[in-house]
Amino acid sequence: MALQGWEVKSLRAGKANISDSYILLRDGEAYLFGSTFQPLAVASSHVVCDPTRNRKLLLNQRELDSLYGRVNREGYTVVALSLYWKNAWAKLKIGVARGKKEHDKRADIKDREWKMDKARIMKNASR
Repeated sequence: MALQGWEVKSLRAGKANISDSYILLRDGEAYLFGSTFQPLAVASSHVVCDPTRNRKLLLNQRELDSLYGRVNREGYTVVALSLYWKNAWAKLKIGVARGKKEHDKRADIKDREWKMDKARIMKNASR
């Protein structure tokens, strides 16, 4: 991942958040969107810090070709899973996943509603 100096300091301090981020493939390169790196108060004051800027992922051509093939041909999406250090390098673990189908969503909604109804019934039965 290509990071600026203040972003590395922020990452070392644990102020990075990739929970709502995703990876977009554009112009033969991969970019991380939606991640937030909170700037530290002690970081350089002359640098303009943009906490939500898009960050370029440093992947080799074979990895990029594999991701492009899955996303374009097979309908998958690429998401960020974890952010970690390996020696002096900041690494981003990415995963390729397929979105839920409509019938899968209906089943989850049905299960969630049943759990709420069950909790309500149990609460009323204990009175």
